[in-house]
Amino acid sequence: MPIKESELILNPDGSVYHLNLKPEHIANTVIFVGDQYRVEKITKYFDSIEFETQKREFKTQTGHYKGKRITVISTGIGPDNIDIVINELDALVNIDLITRKIKPELKSLDIIRIGTSGSLQSDIPVDGFLLSTHGLDINGMMHFYQIESIKNPDIEKAFIEHTNWNSNKAKPIVIDNSKSLENKLIGDNVFQGITATAGGFYGPQGRVLRLALQDDTLNTKIDNFSFNGQRITNLEMETSVIYGLSKLLGHHAVSMNAIIANRATGEFSRNPGQTIENLITYTLNKLIA
Repeated sequence: MPIKESELILNPDGSVYHLNLKPEHIANTVIFVGDQYRVEKITKYFDSIEFETQKREFKTQTGHYKGKRITVISTGIGPDNIDIVINELDALVNIDLITRKIKPELKSLDIIRIGTSGSLQSDIPVDGFLLSTHGLDINGMMHFYQIESIKNPDIEKAFIEHTNWNSNKAKPIVIDNSKSLENKLIGDNVFQGITATAGGFYGPQGRVLRLALQDDTLNTKIDNFSFNGQRITNLEMETSVIYGLSKLLGHHAVSMNAIIANRATGEFSRNPGQTIENLITYTLNKLIA
């Protein structure tokens, strides 16, 4: 059955609704950044740019880096934007936009997030790099999908018990990264750990301005959590949904984090821009290695 026009919305030119892209516009390797102004911080290293477009916060450039075709897309902030971006990217490669039918042979994309994050552990320093082995979803987005096949119930159960998780909040789930991409991007000086993904910047990440928190000890409990030597190393707003949707749709995903703050020590990077530049060049060169 064709997918209804109300479910898969296309622009008058046939491009997908939010991203403003057609299938020929994207490469098999896609880099996600949150900030639209960070797209060109990556593509300035490209040998050439063949296509670019922008609609709202979703800016895309596709080009070549040392012979490898790569697409860079700004997702904006948060799980809701990731839901838009990954579903529309998947539609571009796995749905025939003319017949509106799922293609008989499905394609897998390599998706790499290059983002900023704050470390929760005192021994993971500011200006370091961190590769997320898992995404800890504490924002609830993934519960709108059938997720039993991608969960890690033992870690989830241990986390819920350790934090005395409030049942009024979405149940936490833990999702693996792509091991093939992890093996490609890991390096001697890259830290690894579980990345918690919150649905907001203030209360959901334990920040207090004028509003009291439901559990003002949650961040401390998150910091102290450990399961078979694995610990939660950082907190941000996209990784778990990137991992979850990619797993369900058959894509490969990994999240690379530039650590620009340390919540445990209270330190903030003196040159966060340079840290991000360093992670960009590191990641690009690993992708072509």
